[in-house]
Amino acid sequence: MRLLRALLRGASPGSIPQQVDFYSRFSPSPLSMKQFLDFGSENACEKTSFMFLRQELPVRLANIMKEISLLPDNLLRTPSVQLVQSWYVQSLQEILDFKDKSSEDSGAIHSFTDTVIKIRNRHNDVIPTMAQGVIEYKESFGIDPVTSQNVQYFLDRFYMSRISIRMLLNQHSLLFGGKINPAHPKHIGSIDPSCNVVEVIRDGYESAKRLCDLYYMSSPELILEELNVKSPGQPMQVVYVPSHLYHMVFELFKNAMRATMEHNADRCIYPPIHVHVTLGNEDLTVKMSDRGGGVPMRKIDRLFNYMYSTAPRPRVETSRATPLAGFGYGLPISRLYAQYFQGDLKLYSLEGYGTDAVIYIKALSTESIERLPVYNKAAWKHYKANHEADDWCVPSSEPKDMTTFRSI
Repeated sequence: MRLLRALLRGASPGSIPQQVDFYSRFSPSPLSMKQFLDFGSENACEKTSFMFLRQELPVRLANIMKEISLLPDNLLRTPSVQLVQSWYVQSLQEILDFKDKSSEDSGAIHSFTDTVIKIRNRHNDVIPTMAQGVIEYKESFGIDPVTSQNVQYFLDRFYMSRISIRMLLNQHSLLFGGKINPAHPKHIGSIDPSCNVVEVIRDGYESAKRLCDLYYMSSPELILEELNVKSPGQPMQVVYVPSHLYHMVFELFKNAMRATMEHNADRCIYPPIHVHVTLGNEDLTVKMSDRGGGVPMRKIDRLFNYMYSTAPRPRVETSRATPLAGFGYGLPISRLYAQYFQGDLKLYSLEGYGTDAVIYIKALSTESIERLPVYNKAAWKHYKANHEADDWCVPSSEPKDMTTFRSI
């Protein structure tokens, strides 16, 4: 309510930098899945959504825009990052244009919905464009451990912010944009109150299988087992965003299939991918196990690193292309989707055998609460602090020759 009182006092319009400074002083308001659901199903009121979003969207945009400004100057100067910044500035300005509009003005409310849809479409390519900016920076200036750590920290927060902003934009545009998806009439915006987890997993498998068949002329089979501990004998259902779950499982299936096909290419016998789905009282857990040879323990963290990719440099085209193909962003973005509503995604590898990927999702909609980055002193310090030497011994690649050791 601090923000509402400040707005009612009538902050001077000022320039965009001043507006960013003003709105970044407020923390975003995380919503639970239940709040999204209750609002959309019981109290779907375009005026209420208009009043909330014209306050909340500037706060979320401004918080992450402050962090963008803390990136290395050379990264900020890349054409791709400048393009992303221009999108955010334009979107913030368009939302602020409605700050003083009356909530009783039906024309303003309808215009706001059109603006929300326009902003959503403008931000379609934020992820690959920012990724391209990082590639441009890396190719021109190289990368050092401190910068890599700061960029990793920033991108996790930037992409999580982008997921959250898109969630708000999608909910408003789907509920009030005048178009209902006939294929999903029971969805509340982008949320399925009875998301059939197994069905989404099978859809993700079939999509990955088509790609695998195209590239390798074959693909591993799927063996799926499910256990509903919470409601035995009932379908595996939770309140969730099906597109988020699909993104995660599709990415994991792609990785598992590629590893399985290449690791077993000499034998031409491709072990199946095993998926176990369990619904408990607190968690829905999806475990995907492949026999693709696994990876060494030292490489596990790299798989979630935006600065590390084994794939060749991709061409940036449009959002209609295969999502993030070649950027190496599939796993870290999938983990953010899992973490967005307080879940997680973890990898456990047995080098020489295979990998287990585990997705954790909250089973209760009241506990599925947005995880949002906030710009504050702690975040600022992360970018500005000098990273000192490690406080653990670093093993040398050349072990000390003990025959030359002298006592002091």
